[in-house]
Amino acid sequence: MAHPEQHEDTAALSLRDLRAGYNGRTVLRGVDLDVPHGTFGAVVGPNGSGKSTLVKASLGLLAATRGSARFFGSPLARVRSRVAYVPQQDAVAEDFPITAVQVVEMGRYPHRGWFRRLTSEDDIAVAEAMEATGVQGLADTPLDELSGGQRQRVFLARALAQRADLLILDEPFTAVDARTESDLLSLLERLCATGVTVLAVHHDLRTVRDRFAYAVLLAGTVVAEGPVGDALSADNLERAYGIAPLAQPAATVEA
Repeated sequence: MAHPEQHEDTAALSLRDLRAGYNGRTVLRGVDLDVPHGTFGAVVGPNGSGKSTLVKASLGLLAATRGSARFFGSPLARVRSRVAYVPQQDAVAEDFPITAVQVVEMGRYPHRGWFRRLTSEDDIAVAEAMEATGVQGLADTPLDELSGGQRQRVFLARALAQRADLLILDEPFTAVDARTESDLLSLLERLCATGVTVLAVHHDLRTVRDRFAYAVLLAGTVVAEGPVGDALSADNLERAYGIAPLAQPAATVEA
């Protein structure tokens, strides 16, 4: 799957003094962050630490009360086609009357607009994305007839069809089985090898430590960020969680 080459030295995502919250309550404060190009990154932290808030405020889905977000050195509006987003499953209306292939075709709209016919180039991008995520056999299946794991694959295919340079995913492995998660992680790893930057909110620290290269550890602000081994050190985890989560059984680890 072809992607544009990246030549700029600026970070894929830069946040400066970002502050955001809900209903007058601040969830994130003073967030400064530079996500390097081509990294396979995870955002982790305790419940309520601001993981999804960071994603939504960065993308303008939630109004930040202070600070700025830049993508490849520019406001999102200037580079929207280069940034793809996979939302949490509970943010998607399951009964929306649309088929799997129509969802994936939406990934081409940042390039073509909503009302222009798809070209042969678009058709190829859609077909490749559906094949990569294993949903080509579900093309004509209505969204509300798909399982949770199938829906997640379809929405990932939509992001892949966009052929973006930065892929942001909010809890992408919720409601998928272990085999599906492993397959999708491998797909994202291959994507990173082509120069695409991946940043995913993830709840399981063990998986992040084993599969990701870079991590952002949140607890209302950035506790640590960088290579996984450094960001998820025992000292940093204790600062974020109040305990050393990796020393606990996997089933007890929540983020």
